[in-house]
Amino acid sequence: MGNDRAFTYNGGAVPPGETQNIRYGISETYLGDPVRIPVTIVNGERDGPTVFLTAAAHGDELNGIEVVREVAHEWDLSDLRGTLVCLPVLNVPGFLAQQRYLPVYDRDLNRSFPGKPGSTSSKRMAHRIYANFIEPCDFGIDFHTSTRGRTNMLHARGDMTDEGVYRLAMAFGSSVIIDSDGPSGTLRGEATADGVPTITVEMGEAHRFQRRLIDDALAGVRSAFAEYGMLETESVRWPGWRTIVAGSGEKTWLRADSGGIVDTHYESGSLVQEGERIATITNPFKEDAVGVKAPFTGLLIGVLENPVVYPGNPLCHLVEVDEATERVLESETAASGTGSR
Repeated sequence: MGNDRAFTYNGGAVPPGETQNIRYGISETYLGDPVRIPVTIVNGERDGPTVFLTAAAHGDELNGIEVVREVAHEWDLSDLRGTLVCLPVLNVPGFLAQQRYLPVYDRDLNRSFPGKPGSTSSKRMAHRIYANFIEPCDFGIDFHTSTRGRTNMLHARGDMTDEGVYRLAMAFGSSVIIDSDGPSGTLRGEATADGVPTITVEMGEAHRFQRRLIDDALAGVRSAFAEYGMLETESVRWPGWRTIVAGSGEKTWLRADSGGIVDTHYESGSLVQEGERIATITNPFKEDAVGVKAPFTGLLIGVLENPVVYPGNPLCHLVEVDEATERVLESETAASGTGSR
């Protein structure tokens, strides 16, 4: 079936069968110059859903930028069913400063959605993005990384009680899905509440491109597009194993009880057994070692990369998995010989 709908935004429209690269103004600098975000809109000739892909809501989280750019500019989208809205850098001021937050009173853009005209600078920016490019969509994927000094294994997050989010998260095909509705003001939380099912994909660490994770995320996007019939040549992937970490499941950030230099013994994505030492904290003389042990058997979703801590700093994110997933992870670890550092 042909597509007879143009994608419209405040200031323009993209007819079916056309692609537009635009720089869309969302604010102004102290000098009165425009702050503009890059947007690529691909409107297919055939009917289908309207989907957004977003990255760098936190300006130093770079992996997702390459995912969104490659989909928009390297994939063959000539047979696309539907419309694709690609926003590789949401937080342009933070990206230019290579910092997480907007360098305007250090506001978090990803706590400012859906935004509000006439409000704070961050909420005005969020409103311009949300009203023009998020609200018109049928579903979306928002790419993030861990914050500076930590790294995450690739996983999806979303409110799995929402049928649309459940379908999207399962179609993306990551091995781990964390079931949560997200804090107030997050893009995924507010969009889902407005009827635009959205997942967050966490992948790797800030300030770098990590090719293996980028390729894995691209495979997830292809899988999601296949689920909704957007690219007929693709198929929905099965990741080999999957665990959904629900709100009732055991999960925790393990934190340092003493300051010092950290030796982390496992990589993200490792299975650790209850009582195993995950990390050791020592002083500069390698004295007064403090071991940090796993309080339960689980999967390390995120681990510390920066090897120095104050008391209270997070060391790792540990989540409980079911027995079947445990057995799969144990066999994979035994076969590959990976896990501990």
